[in-house]
Amino acid sequence: MSKENNVILLGFGVSPFCGRVKIALAEKGVSYEEREEDLCGGKSELLLKYNPIYQKVPVFLHDGKPVLESSIIVTYIDEVWPSNPLLPTCAYERAQARFWTDYIDKKVFDTARGIWLGKGGEEQEGAKKDFIEILKQLEEALGEKDFFGGDSFGYVDVIAIPLTTWFLACEKFGGFKVEDHCPKISAWTKRCFQRPTVAKSLPAPENVYQFAIQFRKMNGL
Repeated sequence: MSKENNVILLGFGVSPFCGRVKIALAEKGVSYEEREEDLCGGKSELLLKYNPIYQKVPVFLHDGKPVLESSIIVTYIDEVWPSNPLLPTCAYERAQARFWTDYIDKKVFDTARGIWLGKGGEEQEGAKKDFIEILKQLEEALGEKDFFGGDSFGYVDVIAIPLTTWFLACEKFGGFKVEDHCPKISAWTKRCFQRPTVAKSLPAPENVYQFAIQFRKMNGL
């Protein structure tokens, strides 16, 4: 693993968006300094300095320069450290990868949040229905392939797999099992977690679930 003392990640343990960056760095063999933010207690001066607009993680610092937004950070890492590329070499396939990244960013986490942070009733049931339909769309995109890019783990997998650490919380609060509705997504999740770069970079789903419980309590739920 290369020594990159000029790489710093401002992150938060259960954030799936920070997980994307960690996986990308692990895939590239880039070492870095990770600084945990206390998003519940107070944001650091460094976070506010380098991401004054959104004031959220992840913040990726390379040679003292900030790169923001997780999918942009993963693309940046792929370009700066070109060995073991994550994005396809074909322009059309890159465009497809970016399309599904956009779909995932717009749909998955916010809909999942409607389940684990929901108050119950029709609103939560609606979020659960939408969430399952979104996963079915992703199943269709995955098809019979091992990974979204084909035979090898790639960019869309990096973007998507950290979000699965929140599935247990969705299942617990929503009263369903992802595997019952989307077996291909479930199998893909297990396949991805067989990679050391994924397994060591992401929190245990049970830890995410416990965080969700505490977050609900903080919000009076």
